[in-house]
Amino acid sequence: MSNVLNDLYNIISSRKNNYEEGSYTCYLFSKGQDKILKKCGEECSEMIIAAKNDDNEELSNEIADLLYHILVLCAEKGLTYDEVEKVLEERRQKIGNLKNFKVVDKNT
Repeated sequence: MSNVLNDLYNIISSRKNNYEEGSYTCYLFSKGQDKILKKCGEECSEMIIAAKNDDNEELSNEIADLLYHILVLCAEKGLTYDEVEKVLEERRQKIGNLKNFKVVDKNT
């Protein structure tokens, strides 16, 4: 899976530096960080709704949309996919390292 995300990140990064007419990615970069962040928020909300509706087909589409926009955000901020992958790998190594979670009363 990481090869797909890495390849997608590389395409997105390329579009940031090489404008291509009709490219949605280039459009996002031209509009700037606020537009990219807005799209991340929208896609996150759509993902939540798809999950609540128990629609796995729609959920997979919304997760893909969210991942794409997150990668656009990474490229916008100069954060490489390798840096994110490194953090995920470090976390994967911590299997069994449970955190103490704050207990929250969801009824209040």
